[in-house]
Amino acid sequence: QVQLVEWGGGLVQAGGSLRLSCAASARTFSNYVMGWFRQAPGKEREFVAAIRRTGGSTNYADSVKGRFTISRDNAKNTVYLQMNSLKPEDTAVYYCAAVYGVKWPYSRANEYDYWGQGTQVTVSS
Repeated sequence: QVQLVEWGGGLVQAGGSLRLSCAASARTFSNYVMGWFRQAPGKEREFVAAIRRTGGSTNYADSVKGRFTISRDNAKNTVYLQMNSLKPEDTAVYYCAAVYGVKWPYSRANEYDYWGQGTQVTVSS
């Protein structure tokens, strides 16, 4: 069982930045592909970004490419999402997710095994 805890959300003006963090309890964190998803009110959960086990490969949704950066520190069992040039449409609850596997990429929510509780990001115009 893997427990994921996110933090770093908040209220920011359009054009601003936030950095989300997610700590995992897994003893073999480096065996997990990590992803970030988000869900806005009344919408389905959508893929944001994913990072391969060693951090050598990343994958992004088109809507965040060039603005968001996913990274990980396997020594700290932590994955990050740096969000720059935020837009009001980025407003959502952001979730960290983990999947144990070697396939790449994982971009569908039903492919992930473990989820965090979510952290709210609100971007004002």
